[in-house]
Amino acid sequence: MRLGMVIDTRRCFGCQTCAVACKSANNLPNNNWWNRVLTEGGENMDCPAGDYEKGYSLTFLPTSCQHCDNPACTRACPVGATSKREDGVVFQDYDKCIGCRMCVAACPYNGVRIFNWEEPEYYLDFALGDKDIPAHQKHVVEKCTFCAHRLAQGKTPACMVLCPARARFWGDLDDPESEVSKLINKRKYKQLLTDRGTNPSVYYLV
Repeated sequence: MRLGMVIDTRRCFGCQTCAVACKSANNLPNNNWWNRVLTEGGENMDCPAGDYEKGYSLTFLPTSCQHCDNPACTRACPVGATSKREDGVVFQDYDKCIGCRMCVAACPYNGVRIFNWEEPEYYLDFALGDKDIPAHQKHVVEKCTFCAHRLAQGKTPACMVLCPARARFWGDLDDPESEVSKLINKRKYKQLLTDRGTNPSVYYLV
């Protein structure tokens, strides 16, 4: 099994619902975002690519950990705090993490890993999200886990649930009969930074 996600960039309209769902379900500390919606080609968020003469285009690119089939981060971690599970999920173990940030340096996808420099703080005085999420800690690296706690319950990642455009698809990339496999077989797609040899498990339909 190799769990992965397919995102239809024709459907995504940059509403950021996936990012908020992720933040809430995982009770992320202030200013921590595991899921961001970038604008392809533009210099800033919601900034289109192109110019006045040639025309503009606006394409959104939801970005988080790519859960690579050949992850550079796992090879860089000296203590096994970041590891690839049998189902393909690249997992982060806070209790093992020593805060060296070698995984951050090795990962070619900027901004998908976050280091907690201080004790995590929250806007609210009570915890949000699911009850099975691990507690966030000071001096550790954290990132998207494909909502591993939800997968253990037979559920999909939180970002899948609330997408109003239904732009996200989830399943086993190794199963030719799965929806994700059928989509990438019949539609043009791209993966991020394929030249790095990581083989990401997130596919973007174009």
